[in-house]
Amino acid sequence: MHTQQRFAAHEFLETQEAVRTKAAHIELYGVLFSMAQDTHLKDILFNQQRRMIEGYNFGVQLLQGRGITVPAPPHTPELRVYEHPQTGLQQPSLPAPNPNATTLSDVSISTIALNLHKTGSAVSMLWANECVDPQIRQYHATSANICQEMAFEMFQYMNYKGYYQAPQLADHTMRTMIGAVQPAQQQQPYQTHFNH
Repeated sequence: MHTQQRFAAHEFLETQEAVRTKAAHIELYGVLFSMAQDTHLKDILFNQQRRMIEGYNFGVQLLQGRGITVPAPPHTPELRVYEHPQTGLQQPSLPAPNPNATTLSDVSISTIALNLHKTGSAVSMLWANECVDPQIRQYHATSANICQEMAFEMFQYMNYKGYYQAPQLADHTMRTMIGAVQPAQQQQPYQTHFNH
């Protein structure tokens, strides 16, 4: 007879919320994919949705007490890099939002996906730190890492397209700030003294 796994309250509620959130994001990605125009963006969305489905299924397995029955995804999955990120501003512009839109632009689609993963990474790591069960803790930590990888992949696409430019500080400002930081000194050897 199958016995119900006993979870700590925090990890159970957080894992249940993670699974529910992943389910909603999988559906959202389906809608975003249907509206995307750029083939590179569609490729990223399709592959990221596949990884989100894997994460959802792993979470369901954990909640049902079956553990991870297939290998967990790697910590550093392959990124689909289209271009190395560029720093500096090249005539940035942000069109005014359309409050009456019936479809989303590729700029909005990629922005939504980017912010979804940035938030997912932060929240998943917060949840990992609340878990007692090592396997559930690892599930959330892995989810956090996968989210940050997908966020970086989406940022690379946005940077390449000019949607997300990364401003730089002036060289003299950077040199001044770097020069203000000093390395730490090594610790002195630690001596243990026992009273006899």
